[in-house]
Amino acid sequence: MKASAFAYARATSVANVLELLTVHGEKAKVLAGGQSLLPAMNLRLVAPELIIDIGELAELRGVVLEGGGVLTIGALTRHADLLKSPEIAAHAPLLMDAVAHVAHPAIRNRGTIGGRLAHADPASELPACMLTLGAIVIARGPSGERRIAASEFFAGIYETALAPQELLVAVELPVSPNNSTHFFREFARRHGDYAIVGLAAQALVKDERFADLRLGFFAVGDRPLLARSAGKLVDVVITSAVLSEAFSALDEELDPLEDQQATATMRRHLAKVLLARCVSSLLDRPDLHAGASA
Repeated sequence: MKASAFAYARATSVANVLELLTVHGEKAKVLAGGQSLLPAMNLRLVAPELIIDIGELAELRGVVLEGGGVLTIGALTRHADLLKSPEIAAHAPLLMDAVAHVAHPAIRNRGTIGGRLAHADPASELPACMLTLGAIVIARGPSGERRIAASEFFAGIYETALAPQELLVAVELPVSPNNSTHFFREFARRHGDYAIVGLAAQALVKDERFADLRLGFFAVGDRPLLARSAGKLVDVVITSAVLSEAFSALDEELDPLEDQQATATMRRHLAKVLLARCVSSLLDRPDLHAGASA
């Protein structure tokens, strides 16, 4: 199957994009890397009347370490560029680990961080990382710039807080503290496939306890989940009983979907497996790994 007929416009500036979006609204789609949009068009899942190609807008590309400890990532920065960025390696290593699991090299060479976030696939790695890292999504529209917390950006399956006339232009990440540690794992049938369940975590560990812990799960519902159950594990000595209590709290938060890859029950189980492995790894507690069997 091929895409239905559409008009094409190559944007010359962000202002030009906003002019086109203001005129065409929901009838237009923005083309960045095209790794999600084009397959959806070929399957007739979406049928835009106008494609706005922003691929040549150099102003939306690159990673910059700003004053005040903030990393700004342009929306057109490709996954492959994130993997090669010394700023990402030094100040957001969780994101680098996650990007290595995104699809395959050919897709990482074309796909962009802005496209991945705007697509809002709940099985995608990067939206969960944005929650875990406390990112701010920057959108620009006819009324100016809008800053949206990642926790408010993802609204459902392929749904975000972006208005039809807005363009995602950048992401801001606070620099990870020097004493922070992180964990990233996902279950997938093959490396590069969409995750069955995944977890992106960042923590501060002090005196063999979590001083802070953020758990970003993906593929466990209609959007990424920043688990409140992480609070059960902060500032306490982790025992099997404490971990079991966290499992129960996590179970109440999860609302996994069932599809051809896994049942909801299986996804609940795998989320707990990942949580146990995460805690065991971050605290260097092999004794806790017994609760992490799949």
